[in-house]
Amino acid sequence: MRMAALRHISGGISIYIYGMKDMKHYAAVVAASTIWGLFAFVLRPLSRWFPQDILFNRVFLSALFMILLGLSLRRRAWISDAGIFKRLSRPDRRGAVLQALGGGFFLTFNWFFYIYVLNTVSIKAASMAYLVCPILTTVLAYFVGRELLTRRQWAAVWLSAAGCLVLAFGHMADLAYSMVIAVFYAFYLVTQRKNYGMDKVNLLTVQVVFSALLLLPFYPFYRGPVPTAALFYVLIAVIAIFYTIIPLLLSLYGLERLSSSTVGIILYINPLMGFVIAVAYYGERIDRQQALAYGIIVLSIILFNWGNPGLKGAFADDATGH
Repeated sequence: MRMAALRHISGGISIYIYGMKDMKHYAAVVAASTIWGLFAFVLRPLSRWFPQDILFNRVFLSALFMILLGLSLRRRAWISDAGIFKRLSRPDRRGAVLQALGGGFFLTFNWFFYIYVLNTVSIKAASMAYLVCPILTTVLAYFVGRELLTRRQWAAVWLSAAGCLVLAFGHMADLAYSMVIAVFYAFYLVTQRKNYGMDKVNLLTVQVVFSALLLLPFYPFYRGPVPTAALFYVLIAVIAIFYTIIPLLLSLYGLERLSSSTVGIILYINPLMGFVIAVAYYGERIDRQQALAYGIIVLSIILFNWGNPGLKGAFADDATGH
């Protein structure tokens, strides 16, 4: 009896410890989504400049920051990752390279279309992308990453899809823009799930630098007049550090233990905050149809995370799919 009691107590302590680890990863993803939900406050003041100029400067400055960080403070981490990469099998090496370069590719197009839609269409249209993204992420994670979901979580996914359909009635152009933005970020989340043992800061550095290299050949042909206002460069620096590097690192940290679909669902915080900001601060109008759709989506978030093992202190349920 005593041994059984000890095993029970030991199991409870293990669940609690694992749950606390999961809570840190949940908190990281929630923080990333909250930061991105506030993006309009720094992006809207840049609306008088061309979207491609915002993108060019955002990516180039982010790459510069990451390179300087690597050279000054993270040399040991790079040496360690070089050793890890050499010890990987050939298929894993190929997978690690594709993960890094593919991540940079998906981020580049996600950023461009998001900036374009937010500054030339509407905040609500840009926010809708991250209403669609969790659904696409879940579907891709199921078919590509073979992640399992509970029946309750699948019900939440279908409920969120219904909310998006309600929102799309009469706003099909917004939905089309949103789908383009969402598909690139959904692919990014799914492809970053596998852990090859590399440092996440180094991984993000490779992705951002590769993104800068992708954009560099287009810069001379598509850039606008060189901005002269100091405000432009101040806001770009804020975006590069606080709306690019920090939230992406938080997302990658969350993906170490959370499934892509769970991270995708938590992303709903981003568009819900954007929706509130658009209505309450920028005065964009909302009708009953949109209010109903967002209400349905809020219910889907609650349903998806209700009784979630990671939030309760265990995560075996997510791992087994029961």
